[in-house]
Amino acid sequence: MRGWPATLAEGPVGLRPLRLRDASIWREVRIRNAEWLRPWEPTNPETPLFRSGIGPYLSMAQTMRREARQGLALPWVVTYGGDFAGQLTIGAIVWGSARSAQIGYWVDKTVAGRGVMPTAVALAVDHCFFNVGLHRVEANIRPENAASRRVVEKLGFREEGVRQRHLHIDGAWRDHICYALTSEDVPGGLMSRWRASTRQAFPR
Repeated sequence: MRGWPATLAEGPVGLRPLRLRDASIWREVRIRNAEWLRPWEPTNPETPLFRSGIGPYLSMAQTMRREARQGLALPWVVTYGGDFAGQLTIGAIVWGSARSAQIGYWVDKTVAGRGVMPTAVALAVDHCFFNVGLHRVEANIRPENAASRRVVEKLGFREEGVRQRHLHIDGAWRDHICYALTSEDVPGGLMSRWRASTRQAFPR
């Protein structure tokens, strides 16, 4: 896929491809953030809600790396000051006449509120639009997830309505609000708009 693999950075915030050897730090951060993340985690109706081993990570990483090779996903680790700070994935990529994708993300609670995730999302969206060649990126977020909604709202994503019982989250089928951007919405780039809109953006 054009534009992959890719490593991106803005100030102390970085995006780099997900690696199998991230398993131990991923496990440590996930366990430490279990209660912080649990209400928003996608779940399978037939499997346990949360597991603490590295098996789930290895399975996920192998699947995402395969999808990246197939042009179906861009799986990134989010870093802050060079340290593992979360994940951001552009997934469900559809080519042809759609050229669309969905974005999902989570961040370590210890760095939440520092502008890390809006910066990471802006980096990823710009890369998708101007390097990969996508036209539309959407984020589907539970109405109750105020922190995640603030990320896309700060960046000017358009709210497009509610998708009822859209995903299985924390043990049940949950409604999600759909937010979206197209490349026409940010002709000068989302990062440029983010820098201009808030002092939280990091200096170049």
